[in-house]
Amino acid sequence: MPPEILALIDKPLSLVAVLFVGALFGMTFEQIVSKQRREAWKARKQARGNWVERGRRRKDAPPGWEGPWPPQANVAEGPWGQPRHDPVPGGSRIPNAADQLRTVMGAEFKPKRLLNRGESRVLAALEPIVAELAPGWRVMAQVSLGEVLDADSTEAFNTINAKRVDFLLVDAELKPRHAIEYQGQGHHQGTAAARDAVKKEALRRAGIGLVEVMADDTPAELRLAVARIVGSSGAKPFGRAASSAARP
Repeated sequence: MPPEILALIDKPLSLVAVLFVGALFGMTFEQIVSKQRREAWKARKQARGNWVERGRRRKDAPPGWEGPWPPQANVAEGPWGQPRHDPVPGGSRIPNAADQLRTVMGAEFKPKRLLNRGESRVLAALEPIVAELAPGWRVMAQVSLGEVLDADSTEAFNTINAKRVDFLLVDAELKPRHAIEYQGQGHHQGTAAARDAVKKEALRRAGIGLVEVMADDTPAELRLAVARIVGSSGAKPFGRAASSAARP
């Protein structure tokens, strides 16, 4: 063993100091590398036009908080209107991909249904109706509003970003035309009405309508609703629904 190491072993305090300095240097180096990687990632996002600048930290925000204040709840909505909470406590943002990977590697994941049974029945009935009445249109399920709406402020966008609609009808160019919400037996629970009002107003301001489908609606009623949607969009319905849609 080199005499320098033996000398440090004979002097425990010196050894501890050397180890501390080494650990401190390593942590500092890792922080610098992580910051450089994040800046490079941000530059790439800005070059592609995908970067959204976060709001400035307000004076009444807690120490270390860098986002808009008060924070927006990072909550999506489940099939019955209940919130699906972000697994990260408080909706906090994980700073970089390395931390995200460590978080994912420390958790267990399992698949879950995209739609509940009631929503699945609506989708099964909705798809052939839309294919017949509006050829070229498609039915998308559990669509995040942040993917189909934009806003003129970060705060407004964050308000609707995690909200979802059960079904979204898009035309042949994948442009959103109309949203459909399935209201099951539990749709009156909690703050569902208030959350629905937010979604309706955001969609209305974007020129996208929203119609509600109840659990006891029949396929004929669903067909009539789709015919009216297609008619209001300017597209001409096909078949018997054309005359049905004209009724008051």
